[in-house]
Amino acid sequence: MNILFIHQNFPGQYKHLAPRLAQMGHRCVALTLRVKKPGTWQGVRMLPYALPKRAGQQLHPWLVDLDSKVTRGHACFLAARKLAELGFTPDIILAHPGWGESMFLRDVWPEAKLGLYCELYHLAEFPHMSFDPEFPAVDPDTQPLRIRMKNLNNHIHFPLADAGISPTQYQADTFPAEFRDKITVSHDGIDTALARPDPDARFEHAGAPTLDQGDEVITFVNRNLEPYRGYHVFMRALPRLLRERPAAQVVILGGDEVSYGTPPPKGQTWKQIFIDEVRPQIPDADWARVHFLGRIPYDAFLRLTQVSRVHVYLTYPFVLSWSLMEAMSCEAAIIASDTAPVREVIRDGETGRLVDFFDGDALVGRVCELLDDSDQRRALGSAARRHMVENYDLQTICLPRQLDWVNRLAGGG
Repeated sequence: MNILFIHQNFPGQYKHLAPRLAQMGHRCVALTLRVKKPGTWQGVRMLPYALPKRAGQQLHPWLVDLDSKVTRGHACFLAARKLAELGFTPDIILAHPGWGESMFLRDVWPEAKLGLYCELYHLAEFPHMSFDPEFPAVDPDTQPLRIRMKNLNNHIHFPLADAGISPTQYQADTFPAEFRDKITVSHDGIDTALARPDPDARFEHAGAPTLDQGDEVITFVNRNLEPYRGYHVFMRALPRLLRERPAAQVVILGGDEVSYGTPPPKGQTWKQIFIDEVRPQIPDADWARVHFLGRIPYDAFLRLTQVSRVHVYLTYPFVLSWSLMEAMSCEAAIIASDTAPVREVIRDGETGRLVDFFDGDALVGRVCELLDDSDQRRALGSAARRHMVENYDLQTICLPRQLDWVNRLAGGG
């Protein structure tokens, strides 16, 4: 088959599926903003498309998001038309529609089957919105209207798509009934052969002491340190946690940007805002045991997870992070927020422990309880890895399920 991938940051969610399809002999091509010149990655031909330069124009704020998506969709349409003129006709198109790139591809290849990666449909009601009262909408009355406009891109895509795929039940169930029946739930997959426990692991990185399983290591990991992922809750729990665990080393991974939710006040970062809030409560000797390492290479992240005694994961009701599931695959003992996406993989007392997202005291209590109970940590970690191997393993579960979805898409099933 001829298979076209559409993703502004390819491979993105297709990092396992695309190479496997190429290995199977399919002709795989990707249109992406990630490269500036044509090239090949693991058998996939990567072709750039470029965004046009545009003069500034006045738009209603609710239309800025759609305008950006139409701009990308138009640019991708022009690149696709050139591909068609060169004789390339895809049998199927696999696209992440979140940036609008696949909006007009049916106009180039009306016969191709279109399969969408369905990451999230934006819902305006609680708890999807207004979950955290500390960060309310500027105008709660207009918030549902803005969210409705944000979903225009989804509704443009629904009539075009033959099928969708979503990594979790929670994410799939955010979509309306008109499209939900077209969505197959299949996670992107966790490489449990790579993300595995290692009793001899040592974590060495600038900005932190050398750590191994003999150390009392507490980890907190996000792509970016922000309220959507409970950074503020964790930081406010930190003074008490450090007091109660005088031997603990706390390692925090995450960037200074904003992936989701409200940006911080201009010129500030959420990371520094909450450091400034709690730092006066923490003596210098205790603060020396807190290590902010930013973003680190994946192999270093795995070593850190392998030496972690307790891994803390907090999130609003939102997309579930791969880092949680990779930590589970490494047999980490997990303390996580009792929110809907987390409950899909963490069963309290079986594969981890759940706490109320906003209850910092309960968080500290659970962490201390696990740090004092090695038997419970081992039991939870073992069950967490078993759950990943049996339900989310890349090679035996998820990739075969994705390939089946591709075959059914190609066959019109």
